[in-house]
Amino acid sequence: MEPQKFEMSFAERKLEIEVGRLAQQANGSAVVRYGDTTVLATAVMRATPGNADYLPLTVEYEERLYAAGKIKGSKWVKREGRPSEEAILAGRLVDRTLRPRFDQRIRNDIQIVTTVLSIDKENDPEMPALLAGSLALMISDIPWGGPLAGARIAKKGEEIIVCPSYEQRQNASYDIFVSGDGQTINMIEAEATEVAEKDFVQAVEKIQEPIKQLINFQNEIIQTLNPQKTVLTLSEPSSDLRNSLKKYTSPRLQDVLFLADRQERNRSVEQVRQEWLNFVAEKYPEEQKLAANLFDQEIDIIIHQNILAEGKRSDGRKLDELRQINCQVSFIPRTHGSGLFQRGETQALSIATLAAPGAEQWIEEMEFEGRKRFMHHYNFPPYSVGETGPMRGPGRREIGHGALAEKAIRAVLPTKEQFPYTVRIVSEILSSNGSSSMASACGSTLALMDAGVPITRPVAGIAMGLMMENEKNYKILTDIQGPEDHHGDMDFKIAGTQNGITAAQMDVKVRGVTVKIINETLQQSKQARLQILQEISKIIDRPREQLSEFAPRIEIIKINPSKIRDLIGAGGKTINKLIEDYGVTIDIEDDGSVYVASENVHGIQEALTKIKSITYEPVVGESFVGTVNRLLNFGALVKILPGQNGLLHVSELTNQPNMSIHQLLKEGQEIKVKIKEIDDLGRLNLILDQAKIAPSNDYSHENRYAGDDHRQSDTRFNQPKRYNGFNRSR
Repeated sequence: MEPQKFEMSFAERKLEIEVGRLAQQANGSAVVRYGDTTVLATAVMRATPGNADYLPLTVEYEERLYAAGKIKGSKWVKREGRPSEEAILAGRLVDRTLRPRFDQRIRNDIQIVTTVLSIDKENDPEMPALLAGSLALMISDIPWGGPLAGARIAKKGEEIIVCPSYEQRQNASYDIFVSGDGQTINMIEAEATEVAEKDFVQAVEKIQEPIKQLINFQNEIIQTLNPQKTVLTLSEPSSDLRNSLKKYTSPRLQDVLFLADRQERNRSVEQVRQEWLNFVAEKYPEEQKLAANLFDQEIDIIIHQNILAEGKRSDGRKLDELRQINCQVSFIPRTHGSGLFQRGETQALSIATLAAPGAEQWIEEMEFEGRKRFMHHYNFPPYSVGETGPMRGPGRREIGHGALAEKAIRAVLPTKEQFPYTVRIVSEILSSNGSSSMASACGSTLALMDAGVPITRPVAGIAMGLMMENEKNYKILTDIQGPEDHHGDMDFKIAGTQNGITAAQMDVKVRGVTVKIINETLQQSKQARLQILQEISKIIDRPREQLSEFAPRIEIIKINPSKIRDLIGAGGKTINKLIEDYGVTIDIEDDGSVYVASENVHGIQEALTKIKSITYEPVVGESFVGTVNRLLNFGALVKILPGQNGLLHVSELTNQPNMSIHQLLKEGQEIKVKIKEIDDLGRLNLILDQAKIAPSNDYSHENRYAGDDHRQSDTRFNQPKRYNGFNRSR
């Protein structure tokens, strides 16, 4: 293919696509440039089918630090390693959009790789990555039902922005990425600050026109290139095998799929499955590979027919009925906060841990560098579904589910000024039968309130499903469980408060759903969310007034930023000694905010006193008990504070010009002095204070002013803010 370029204007920026130049051995490749953000996507299909009994599709999203002009900060490892969480989430976004449009009967390995080549710090690479992936498939010989595209929409203030920049996305009331073909929607990823359902739907509807523009652009390119698709030989079961399933196995499935007891239902279905596979092995041995998929397809058909025709679910619930909910807090001793949330057989145990600001996560990624003070991590051990398996690190699914619950909670968290703690929640999925990510959002709400974190409102989440024959004949399901998720047509997870949506994620197994279906799903989900919030409020309706006795206490003082270096000391000597002596952690911000944390309140107070002494700034007129540090011909250097000396000129001590300073003072002598002036260089000039000299030169809050208490109410000495659960206002 000869290199060719195509251009259009999209959301007031130049969108450029080039094909035929890079990755020429791939079945299809495309480079998409939006602004200066550039992504290469390749699509490759193995020529012969493999042995898998499923569609062997992988979608990878590769971040490269060179795209942002960075070298990895690690001292020892400079190359990219395991994908960052942001890369995994972006890869899932592309995967969830493209996957439904493949023929699920394909058994040839297919791999789509999107690689970010450059990033301009204004336009995020997800829209170009999805567009490049779609186009790479369309111009290849790989069979696929595209094209597809996606775009982001955000609302900031009263302005609704298509393809917002990173800056415009900051503090937006919603940030929604929508994918589809311009007519139907097949993927949604959203974060919001309690947005109303009607506003959410309006955003999804508004983004359809920009998506159509991207679809039309792709169609123009496809028409120009005229790619030819490979015709794959797809194995199809014989009519005899289908008839045998319908005759002998389907009636039994009708009976066992709707048994009330889940364990009995699963055992019975597995027994019927095994009998069917044994039958096929004996009668149709050449079709054994097709038998299991045919069996699952029959379950699909039966579940769809019963729900669409009769509204009959496998566990007997109504279409909009929740499973039984149980909540509990303070479930684990000695943790800072814990919540156990169970809905049906899905059980999530969430544990909250509070720490000082220094425990924030440092992030170094292609798109972002900075710190993160709230983290939600999600674990899904194999025993949660009654299976065995390796216990490795979190996979893409675990990271995706954890990030969704984190988005849901983030909207209600207090600011760092209101609550300076670093907060980490871990959700352990102990049992799973549908929507464990939304159960972890509910469990996290319980754990946060149990820990005394002053969230604005509780958050709850629910997974909604769909059984659809066509756009006119469909049923929406509330609180889907395992079979309804696996055999259904949509998984739409929606979380929020009583005031609105905070996070949402939608995937489909059909070509797409309409805005009308999305609107109805959101309205039905709101009823379920409010019902769950009622159940949560029965157990705990607001954050606890007191933190756990095992949580650290934090106090904050503000110092002059110019004093930060004095507090740190040469090579960190001063601050490290404070940490060691008083058993505290000390974190310092560039604006002069100093956070002192410890479980030992007495240690905090001692550390604060010492910090004040190190960073204190005297003013004219203040009196001190000082120590003569050094005698000079013209006066004495008097130490009034740690690290701070002032000059007491000999003329301030006597009117006799011939009297030596050595006749008046001696080194180590305590003397009462007052600040006369502070020059432009910050040097202190002292005068003798005639008040009685205090007997001690120890610097403390009590004796600092040596009997002169006229400064005790000075507003510069604000009492530290305490975060011990007793005097915090919400």
